[in-house]
Amino acid sequence: MSIKGVIVQVAVGMPQKYGSEEATDPMDKTWETGFFKKPVSISVRLNRLGFEGDGVADTVHHGGVDKAVLCYSAEHYPVWRNEFQRMEAVSERLSIEDFGNGAFGENLTVSGLSEENVCLGDVYEVGSAKVQVSQPRQPCWKLGRRWRLKQLTALAVSTGRMGWYVRVIEEGAVSAGQEMKLIERPLPDWPIARLNELFYHDRSNLKDAQAMADCVVLAESWRSEFRKRIEKSAG
Repeated sequence: MSIKGVIVQVAVGMPQKYGSEEATDPMDKTWETGFFKKPVSISVRLNRLGFEGDGVADTVHHGGVDKAVLCYSAEHYPVWRNEFQRMEAVSERLSIEDFGNGAFGENLTVSGLSEENVCLGDVYEVGSAKVQVSQPRQPCWKLGRRWRLKQLTALAVSTGRMGWYVRVIEEGAVSAGQEMKLIERPLPDWPIARLNELFYHDRSNLKDAQAMADCVVLAESWRSEFRKRIEKSAG
């Protein structure tokens, strides 16, 4: 298979507390997050639960085997910056030139891959490791908090530029500059973009919802949501 990307940046970071309890602006109140990751220039060990030196604050909604590594397309960032420049309310609050690699809190910023050409279940060789695409990324409120733009999470959902998670099927070492090469594609009809559309917008499509509820490759949390949708429709 000829589909491959190149790792532009590897970034890791442990949860830390930010803000102040005395702050009057809600955006400045105390919060804890592992969103602020720093790029690393050396090879980093990738284990079953993610990169060494990386962690999450909310272990209920983040992290775990199916969300070991967050990937994001490098090609999205110029698009975001161009859009922000045309949005006066955004450009006044955001340092647009800083909105680049790592801005979505991803571990791997990858060129050549996106939600359009990455499919659920894809297996990629990356460094000496192997990973499998497990689910799309669901951006939470912390994305908006990080950039002080409440509307950013909704914008990400509406555009589909959210990224995707992978599970680690073979541990190894990964570094920037390496290829992320597709070696197996069991579900070619299910790019991440289609799964996002089904999850967020095409909610009456119960046939595809059932297919995803039954899909063992998809992360259990997403399968559960599709099962709930089907049960609700039958009730």
